[in-house]
Amino acid sequence: STWPSIRSFLSKMDKAPIKLAKVSKVLGRTGSQGGVLQVRVEFLDDTSRSIIRNVKGPVREGDILTLMESEREARRLR
Repeated sequence: STWPSIRSFLSKMDKAPIKLAKVSKVLGRTGSQGGVLQVRVEFLDDTSRSIIRNVKGPVREGDILTLMESEREARRLR
């Protein structure tokens, strides 16, 4: 059944709290059809720290994103 995977997901969620991040710059489109935007975000709790993330759906500078995990960073567009 799916319960073990859900349980491990929830235990991971406890360890890494949800982070809020503000989109500081839209870097460009990526993905096979260009349906994903690459953005630079800076964390609201630590504005000195910023990372690059891929975002699906409409997004613009100044938007606040809810990041389920804040460690993973997207590879830069070529």
